[in-house]
Amino acid sequence: MKKNRSFIVAAAMLLFFGLSGLASAQHATDKEALSDLKEVKVIFDITTGNAQKLLGRLGLIEETRDSMIKQGVIPHFVLTVRGPASLLTQKDESRLKLEDVPVANKVQEKLRAMSKEKEYQLNQCAVANRYLKIKDEDTIPEVHVIGNSWISLSAYQNKGYAYIPID
Repeated sequence: MKKNRSFIVAAAMLLFFGLSGLASAQHATDKEALSDLKEVKVIFDITTGNAQKLLGRLGLIEETRDSMIKQGVIPHFVLTVRGPASLLTQKDESRLKLEDVPVANKVQEKLRAMSKEKEYQLNQCAVANRYLKIKDEDTIPEVHVIGNSWISLSAYQNKGYAYIPID
């Protein structure tokens, strides 16, 4: 009986401390990294043509934005789409595999929602459009077509934006 009671107490302690650790991890902050910062500037270089992967990455970008705001830092995020990802910002679904269409639509819905938030600027590379034979007017209107994303990527980095590739 004593062995069972000791086991139950030990199990309860492990459970309690394990869940306490989990709770702390869920409420962790980036205090040290964000110390002395009022704003953070990031340019995301989006090239993945995998709709499911991109949808997940857009969710992580949103989570990062929300977390920064909660921690008192203003995010300035530029999302630049080029390469195969360009097929996911266009209205013409005929260029996509049939099975990718539903997820590509979710990607576009996510981009539309993000475009309404002041912390995001959404760009599509015209050079990528040209190489992929996408008409600029076929890009969803919430994503602005810019001349050359390599120019934007380098210019924003020279303005102090951190570079994060999404491939």
